[in-house]
Amino acid sequence: MESTTSGTLDAHEQNPELWQSFVEADSEEEYFQSWLSLQINIVGNAALQGLMVVQRGDSSFSPVAAWSESGLSPERLSGVVERVIEEQVGLLVEMAEPERYAAAYPVLIDDALFGVVALELRAHQPQELQLAMRQLQWGTAWLELLVRRNQLEADKALLHRLKAAVDLLGITLGESTFTGASLVFVTELAAASACERVSFGYRRGRSIRLEAVSHSAEVSEKMNLTRAIEKVMDEAILQRTEVTYPELDDELLITREHEALSRQQAMASIATFPLFHEDHYYGALTCERAANTPFTTRDMEFIRAVVTLAGPVLEARYKNDLNPVVALWHGMVRLTGGVLGSRHLGKKIIILALAVAVGFLYNSTGEYRLTADARLEGAIRRAIVVPFDGYLDEAPHAAGDKVDQGELLCSLDDRDLCLEKLAKLSRIRQMEQQYQESVAKHDRARTVVIRAQLEQSQAELELLEQKLERTILTAPFAGLLVSGDLSQRLGSAVTHGEILFELTPLDAYRIILKVDERRIADVKPGQKGSLMLSSLPQERFSFVVKKLTPIARADEGRNYFKVEAELTKLNEKLRPGMEGVAKIDIDTRRLVSIWTRDFSEWVRLSFWAWLP
Repeated sequence: MESTTSGTLDAHEQNPELWQSFVEADSEEEYFQSWLSLQINIVGNAALQGLMVVQRGDSSFSPVAAWSESGLSPERLSGVVERVIEEQVGLLVEMAEPERYAAAYPVLIDDALFGVVALELRAHQPQELQLAMRQLQWGTAWLELLVRRNQLEADKALLHRLKAAVDLLGITLGESTFTGASLVFVTELAAASACERVSFGYRRGRSIRLEAVSHSAEVSEKMNLTRAIEKVMDEAILQRTEVTYPELDDELLITREHEALSRQQAMASIATFPLFHEDHYYGALTCERAANTPFTTRDMEFIRAVVTLAGPVLEARYKNDLNPVVALWHGMVRLTGGVLGSRHLGKKIIILALAVAVGFLYNSTGEYRLTADARLEGAIRRAIVVPFDGYLDEAPHAAGDKVDQGELLCSLDDRDLCLEKLAKLSRIRQMEQQYQESVAKHDRARTVVIRAQLEQSQAELELLEQKLERTILTAPFAGLLVSGDLSQRLGSAVTHGEILFELTPLDAYRIILKVDERRIADVKPGQKGSLMLSSLPQERFSFVVKKLTPIARADEGRNYFKVEAELTKLNEKLRPGMEGVAKIDIDTRRLVSIWTRDFSEWVRLSFWAWLP
């Protein structure tokens, strides 16, 4: 370490000119060449030639510095340089001539290959080769220092651009009107970019109109300068690129209007930036400087960043300030241009599809069917009631059971009636004996009284016999029990007239539809329809409307009318109480009127309610 350091100091003392040119290098090319010359000088007489290549923006490596004795070609080092680029490690390769070696070392910065340094050496001892490789390794720190310094300067410039752009954006956003925002923007940008004048123009129709000029509250449309700036903006928008005068790059651009404005303003430097947003150019920004301060690449990047952030804000402010009628007109113009122009194929296809769909729907007709909730009920519903007060004795059936005609539904306890019947029979026999005795004794008055009592007892006996017969409750016809379950009431008391069962037949049904009051006018007796039940969604049942009940009923916050319909064909799967959705066939109408009827009626009713 000490010997190497002293050797470096000796080299510095012996070659102060090399160190001076290295320290005072104005460009990267001078820096690389001075650095390579220093490395050759430090290595000493062992170095015959040197070559340095670095990576450029297009990922290719190109030479940036070379040094050699007369008669030597740098191509001799190309092979070892390519190997180092591929393997990214230092290499020491023996050449064809005796005591000739090629030493190459990669310059790695953040694990990325920046460049390669290669030397051709004449060495008699291994120590000379080791010294040369060590010097290359240590010398690359100066190259890394250059890269870090350039990167730091670039980061500072980027941070400055971003901060200035954000500040300008904040100032622009603080203005609520388009005129105020554009004037503040150009004035602040002129101060931040050291421009003598910054002009902002907005595109109206096919030409640019100057809207704001820095440090100027008003823009005169009749001034020659105003028209010249507008022509400059049009020239940049027509070419769809940034235009500078004098030109920064070697691009072939038309700069006639820029040149004319520059001459008018004493050979000023001019830069124009077209403003692009949402597939169209909506304006342009023109910056002017004095002739002795032309625009640099860094200046262009700064202004470009500011325009990218603040440009959409200015466009939004312009659209917000438009009159509603004008804004609607602009929207229609853009839509028409998108439809009739050569671009926007997707919009054309969508509009064409919508037009075809509207035409098809307007001219197409379909069956208008009214939808309503429906419930299936039996055509007859017979109630089985208690004939007299008593007690339940037997109830073999419950709701949901099928029963045949005459089948036992339930029975009442008849023991009290049987005892009462026996007592009544005994009483009748006694009275018959008394009647015979009175007849034998020719007691006419008593005979009449006993006969009346006997007839009364016989009538009471007949009543008891009828009650005994009525203790057995049977089905009046074959059907389905829809209500009643007495399995938990056996032995309990029942009262006269109490409903025990409800029976409905399985061969006669009716459909009860709940039709909204807004659609009841469409329904008439005799119309046909179809029914789909929730429990049988795979089948449809046809019906005919029979009766309309002209009384509205409220349900779920709306009014409904009860419509009765009859099935045209029975099905053994049907059961009373099933619910579903019914559709009544009304007539044939346009599809548009069918689908938009609710909305059109709502609009009509709302408009009527709004009118005075």
